[in-house]
Amino acid sequence: MKSRETSLRLKRFLAEEKRRKVADIEHMIREFEHMAQELDRQIQAEEERTGIRDKSHFAYSTFAKAAAQRRDNLRASIANLHTKLEEAVRERDEACAELERLVPDAQLETGPFPRHLGRRVEQPATLRR
Repeated sequence: MKSRETSLRLKRFLAEEKRRKVADIEHMIREFEHMAQELDRQIQAEEERTGIRDKSHFAYSTFAKAAAQRRDNLRASIANLHTKLEEAVRERDEACAELERLVPDAQLETGPFPRHLGRRVEQPATLRR
């Protein structure tokens, strides 16, 4: 039985690690989107300050060009992160499904269970430590 408990703990750890990976990627996407929005605001402010909005104009602001390039790079990174997020979500769901198959229903009701599965039930007072 001890090897089964060890196996369950390992599966729980792996499922929790996959959940953390998904959360990290989602956080990075939000941060990049925020940075891209801030660059949009800076570009707009620079264009208003100089009065030149045509990007092909010879006097278009160098700062605005650099900020636009950085914003475009961020958007490309966001698109790349979305593909990584899809893969991470799939891996997380597979790990959680495998864990659910291994954990008996009785243990789901009374024992500790990973938060990300959304099936945690309070333990009776007699089982709490």
